Amino acid sequence: MFADPQARRFYPDMGQPDKSVGWIRWNLDNYAEHGFGLWVIEHRDESLFLGDCGLTYQMVEGSLLLEVGYHFQQPHRGFGYATEAGRACVTYAFDELAAPLVCSIVNPENTASTRVASRIHTSRRAFTDDKGQPRELFWSMHR
Repeated sequence: MFADPQARRFYPDMGQPDKSVGWIRWNLDNYAEHGFGLWVIEHRDESLFLGDCGLTYQMVEGSLLLEVGYHFQQPHRGFGYATEAGRACVTYAFDELAAPLVCSIVNPENTASTRVASRIHTSRRAFTDDKGQPRELFWSMHR
């Protein structure tokens, strides 16, 4: 997935094999520790891999927040899959995990992810991540 130049624009470390292996280990650790993580997204009729979407914990300004993350292969972007999967993750977080808040962290230059996050969340604000990079924080609170 991260071989795609557009995806690596926002995840440049994924071009390094050791970083990619670390990302895979991190995902497996999420399942072991929390029982969930990023899920594979397949096309229902064709059993075709489209990307991933799921829930992970991320540190935001000193607080550990449950985040909806999503990555889709280039040919499958722009069809609403990320929005559909993201909404399902928010529902799962509220209904099954009883999470009080769910967020998405987006690079403000990633306009496609910004559009998805604005569709699945109700609030938005700018912040600076722990590496000093500007980010947008989108979130929804359980009703």
